[in-house]
Amino acid sequence: MTPDPAPPSGSIDDLLARYPVERPPTSSAGAAVSIVLRDGETDVEVLLIERASDPDDPASGQVALPGGHVSEEDGNLAQTALREMEEEVGLAQGDLVGEFHYVATLHARRFGLDVGVFAGRLRPDGRIPAPRSPAEVAHVFWLPRASLGITQRVERDTTVGIVPVNATVHGGHVLWGFTRRVLRQFFGFPIEDETFGPVYVTHAPPPP
Repeated sequence: MTPDPAPPSGSIDDLLARYPVERPPTSSAGAAVSIVLRDGETDVEVLLIERASDPDDPASGQVALPGGHVSEEDGNLAQTALREMEEEVGLAQGDLVGEFHYVATLHARRFGLDVGVFAGRLRPDGRIPAPRSPAEVAHVFWLPRASLGITQRVERDTTVGIVPVNATVHGGHVLWGFTRRVLRQFFGFPIEDETFGPVYVTHAPPPP
């Protein structure tokens, strides 16, 4: 177990102020995910899901950010992130403080997708997130920011076979690959994660 020497700090407002409120065109990526933040008792926390067990899903059982593939009806990536967030954990735009902030569009190598990453703050009176579809989401939990600074090596099935990877383990949940890399980058931890690994939900893309 290897902790980072100095975990990053800063309020949610400080974190979000680094990113604009904008909506990239849908064509800029094939999927979108949401970084939903709240103030925990001692640290900023981020909302994560654990995917349901499904032998046909390459991300089965994996920890991820709420998100999924773009639909033609979405109009833009921010709407994709909002739709998937509501479908998976029951949160809508009205549960957030203001609008989503666009963080980046990053490549998820495992699925050959560019993924739009958005961030927002949960309202103090917002709804409590919970799995909306047990067939897709098994658990919902909050991860303290400082947990991302503690690295463990765990074996995972990757695109190059079963190998040890850098991971964050919290409450029995194992976070690794693309999602951990996205969050460490967002919070300002050094980038150390491998570029392979499951990402999040893999909905079937819309027909051409």
